[in-house]
Amino acid sequence: MALEDLNNRQQEAVRTTEGPLLILAGAGSGKTSTMTHRIAYMVEQGVDPYHILAVTFTNKAANEMRSRVEDLIGRIGPMWIMTFHAMCLRILRIDAEKAGYDPNFVIYDTQDQKTAVRNILKSSGISDKEYKPQYLLSVISGCKEREQDSEQFREVNPETPRAKAIYTVYSAYEKLLRENNAMDFDDLLLNAVKLLKSNAEVREKYQERFQYIMVDEYQDTNHIQYELVKILADKYRNLCVVGDDDQCIYEWRGADIRNILDFEKDFKEAKVIKLEQNYRSTGNILDAAYSVIHNNKGRKSKRLWTEKEAGEKIRYYRADSDREEADYTARQIGQMVRNGRSYDDFAILYRTNAQSRLFEEALSRAGIPYQVLSGMRYYDRKEIKDALAYMRLVVNPADDLSLLRIINEPKRGVGPKTIEKTQAFAQVRGQSLFEALADPDGEVLESLPGRSYDKVKELVETVKACQEGMDGASVSKIFDVLLTRTGYLPSLQSERTVEAESRIENLMEFKSVIAEYEKTAENPTMQEFMAQMALAADVDQYDESEENVTLMTLHSAKGLEFPVVFLPGMEDGLFPGTRAFDSEADMEEERRLCYVGMTRAKEILFLSSAEVRTRYGRTEYTKESQFLSEIDRKVMTGDAVYDSHKKSGFGLDTGNMDGYRTRPQKPFRKSALKPIDALSYAQQETAKTAEAPNLKAGDKIEHKKFGQGFVIDVKGQIATIMFDTVGVKKVALGIAPIRKIG
Repeated sequence: MALEDLNNRQQEAVRTTEGPLLILAGAGSGKTSTMTHRIAYMVEQGVDPYHILAVTFTNKAANEMRSRVEDLIGRIGPMWIMTFHAMCLRILRIDAEKAGYDPNFVIYDTQDQKTAVRNILKSSGISDKEYKPQYLLSVISGCKEREQDSEQFREVNPETPRAKAIYTVYSAYEKLLRENNAMDFDDLLLNAVKLLKSNAEVREKYQERFQYIMVDEYQDTNHIQYELVKILADKYRNLCVVGDDDQCIYEWRGADIRNILDFEKDFKEAKVIKLEQNYRSTGNILDAAYSVIHNNKGRKSKRLWTEKEAGEKIRYYRADSDREEADYTARQIGQMVRNGRSYDDFAILYRTNAQSRLFEEALSRAGIPYQVLSGMRYYDRKEIKDALAYMRLVVNPADDLSLLRIINEPKRGVGPKTIEKTQAFAQVRGQSLFEALADPDGEVLESLPGRSYDKVKELVETVKACQEGMDGASVSKIFDVLLTRTGYLPSLQSERTVEAESRIENLMEFKSVIAEYEKTAENPTMQEFMAQMALAADVDQYDESEENVTLMTLHSAKGLEFPVVFLPGMEDGLFPGTRAFDSEADMEEERRLCYVGMTRAKEILFLSSAEVRTRYGRTEYTKESQFLSEIDRKVMTGDAVYDSHKKSGFGLDTGNMDGYRTRPQKPFRKSALKPIDALSYAQQETAKTAEAPNLKAGDKIEHKKFGQGFVIDVKGQIATIMFDTVGVKKVALGIAPIRKIG
């Protein structure tokens, strides 16, 4: 196989097929090309594809990898190229009984989990205000990542009221999952590891099968994923991990950067190859990103370089307000589109989802098309979740959660008391709700009130018919039967409302999803389709062919690239976030996130901040992000950046101001203010001589720009004022154009 298109380091990585290998692949360094060529090279050298395992983090990445390998060497049918969760799901489907499950177990998504925990809280008499379901699920997820069940949690934690509540919910949650023949996402990984550790026959089967293992994005693996990889690679030790410690941005959800930093300790014979040549970004973008990331102490030494030109300098803009920041972004995009760029060249990457609103409004006003990633997922819409619940019930009749979701969708007159009575019947009989209702003796079904008996009976018969025909009927046929014979679709059609029409359209679009699956799957089955739906990720929805501006969080953007990138909100307290100032580890992860955002840009990178930002109903002055002060001034242009480490009398960095400008109407920029409670040197000097109104809390005032407001507090020369138009602001007495009016 020709490797001339790869650089020397990439070729070395491709040819190193035996023994442990760490490929440190910097952003845009041709990682995917290297991995796909390495797989193709192994097959060409005689390795059976059956013995190769490649693990990624998203379905999108897995599909791309398989496609590119097959472009190189043709079909690779038996090779596993898939996500961690998909791999574990397949292992558990094959050996479900050895893991203690029925093969048709279902997977609970985040909404299912929340519903289950809310029900447990209610039945246990625990306040969902004191113990939020999301918090409890986060604790449970952390326990599972550490391979800690509810009993082990109780053993290692003191008997506090909080620990007791967590144990009560966790143990009940485990019991509910077992009774419903269900797993959540964490269980897929945990149960696969448990199975491999406890069953020598299964462990040896997969160790023998996967003689060559490749793991992508290794910096994002957590403890349980690390254990899984280590077990599978233990026999042949032909483990290649690919990643970049500078792009570890998921520690908040369990990723352990030590896995990649300590790889050579775990595999002492490991070879390390650094891919540092970047094919994505211009020189100035790479230099700017490096000037930020090299401040991290917990990283391996490396620096990206490119043969491309330096390109345009990074553009920085300090807006008057967050709304003006969004308008500025829309103006820049509009101007560049008029000059020949396409809308899909642009991405706006923000730190928090809440920032998207103003950008959506600004783009809409400017008539600019856009798509928001990580908004409400298509699969989270009510009608789609209802349809999936019907389908899951066909696959797994033990799934009480799905039955409870749809037993009154459409309305069947089954009230809470009837449900409680039916649950009690089922519990006494040792059956799931559906099994009890479907029992041939008819005892439970006939106990229902007359007004609901016929409709529930029709539901049960429809689901049973689909179960019996599941092996012979197509997924689309089962979907059609469920929608029509249960009355779900006719009920929507009878509403004759815009909302109902929209729901019907979404259901018809879901038929397209099923049709696409049936067209591409080698052996389409109901069980496999449901597994794909459960494992779908937000980033898999990103459509590169759509000509829209893309809006998404920085966390969602990893792995993507765009010609022009906007990074707004570059302010202390927003990016980096407030919590990052509590620990060096948190600050380093925020800095890695900044690095990831900057290296998404191929040609032009915009950074921006707002002097005044409204968050959580409060309007405040901001301080520019410390990350801005870390960027090499030689590669930036635009507004001056305040640097607290190197400042002149006016708070501005005078080390290298080449290419910078300050707005003439603002000789002493508010960006030079310390946050909220202090004035710059120049303003303090002015305040000493200016005539300030004598104000106290409760006074009514008028501001030339912001209009009327009333004083909340006065401390020294700073007044906190609630304005009718712009909310709370802090102003400098003697400087701000205000007068007392009452």
